Amino acid sequence: MMPKLLLLLYFVGIGLVLSVSAQQSTRPNIVYILADDMGIGDASCYNAEAAFSTPHIDRLARNGMRFTDAHTSSAVCTPTRYSILTGRYNWRSELKSGVLGGFSAPLISQDRLTAGAFLQEAGYHTAFVGKWHLGWDWTFSKEYTQIDGLNQVLEVDYTQPIRNGPGERGFSYSYGFSSSLDIPPYVYVENDRVTALPDRTTRNVDEKGYWREGPTGADFDHTQTLPHITKKALAYIDRQATAGSPFFLYFALPAPHTPILPLSEFMGKSNANMYGDFMLQVDDVVGQVTRALEENGLLDNTVIIFTSDNGCSPRADYPELAQVGHDPSNGWRGHKADIYEGGHRVPFLVHWPVKVAAGSVSDQLVCTTDLMATVAELLQKPLPEDAAEDSYSFLSALMRKESPSRRTSIVHHSIEGRFAIRRGDWKLICWPGSGGWTAPLSNGGLEGLPDFQLYNLAADPGELDNLVERYPERVAALKEELIGLIKAGRSTPGPAQKNDGEPIWEQVRWAYGE
Repeated sequence: MMPKLLLLLYFVGIGLVLSVSAQQSTRPNIVYILADDMGIGDASCYNAEAAFSTPHIDRLARNGMRFTDAHTSSAVCTPTRYSILTGRYNWRSELKSGVLGGFSAPLISQDRLTAGAFLQEAGYHTAFVGKWHLGWDWTFSKEYTQIDGLNQVLEVDYTQPIRNGPGERGFSYSYGFSSSLDIPPYVYVENDRVTALPDRTTRNVDEKGYWREGPTGADFDHTQTLPHITKKALAYIDRQATAGSPFFLYFALPAPHTPILPLSEFMGKSNANMYGDFMLQVDDVVGQVTRALEENGLLDNTVIIFTSDNGCSPRADYPELAQVGHDPSNGWRGHKADIYEGGHRVPFLVHWPVKVAAGSVSDQLVCTTDLMATVAELLQKPLPEDAAEDSYSFLSALMRKESPSRRTSIVHHSIEGRFAIRRGDWKLICWPGSGGWTAPLSNGGLEGLPDFQLYNLAADPGELDNLVERYPERVAALKEELIGLIKAGRSTPGPAQKNDGEPIWEQVRWAYGE
């Protein structure tokens, strides 16, 4: 018979185990689903006049919170992905404009805290699945002086592991590819190893199904990439369901970005065009992830955040979509790459049944940099002073507390590296044109235009009435605020930090009185 003291210690031990288990179970899982080149008007929960319905995305909105004023840090993909994982504006990094190529070196430095690493420290298992597009180190067969070209095909020893990839940037498990599906090389990399060596070179010149010529892995099929990585994400959820610890899944879709290649089961179903059909496939992926969480009993205590890395690409064919009454930008000016709202205003949905009220809507200003601070507040785990310099928690909005988020302004950035700042209804663009791919273009379209653009988005959501000459004091105040945010190395409270690399003079000359 067990002595009384041992029996007492036994039950105390059991109690401690149960207590720890209960504490762990209260920490939510986090699933971040990032669409690629999806416009805010492509989700029917945002666009009542959409040509097609997105029922699975709409379910997240119906049972969670829909943010109406959410933005990416940049109007293109690499910069936004940097900001999502670091909580830092992308233009503070070495990359001042454009995007990385498929052979580029890592953009996130080794000493930079990421959302993945932060959550690992908090006891989470972390996974990345999908499109990385933040650079990693290949083993090149010879030396190169330039490795960032989107059309470059470099000689790589694919038998060697990659270095400084997701595994060294905070992810316990990773499966994906280096860049967009239209930028070579086309190989899968699982936990730093290529899954199948390239056995051919592929290329597609079709306008919507376009991808650049490049080496292609024996197991790589562009058409099957989205369903393939979805299976990997679902398998990860299944594994973690019995693991006993919370998890963070960063699921970065390669769609509806080019190549626009919907499976046959979605072809013609949108009553729009191939892009619309591909959007239906993206919506179906969201449904599969939600269903996997539900079937594993994880849905109620999992925070699902769904958004896009920037606005819709012109490759979707805006004129063709307009014929069926569909506008991916939902009335906002511009699209992917632009400093105008269509370039960076995106769908942003948060689904967390145990905490977030079903069908709730928030007009809180949100940026994709804000994930880290929100997670930090949720876990009551402080961030270091030299991390997440531009991340504001939106947890108060999720909890519908009276205390608002401390984010009251936001800095926008275009593919050319042009700046804008938004405070309240007012937006100042520090450039005469779009800074991207729509008119007025930097190449021969800016003659006679003012150096700055000032818009009141409440009265002029189309950004058509430039008020820069009517409100010089407001222009000066916004310009001064932006200059201060740039020079301080951060926009959140805390000690000043240093931006990486040298500024491109043409992009910021106005910040120095020129």
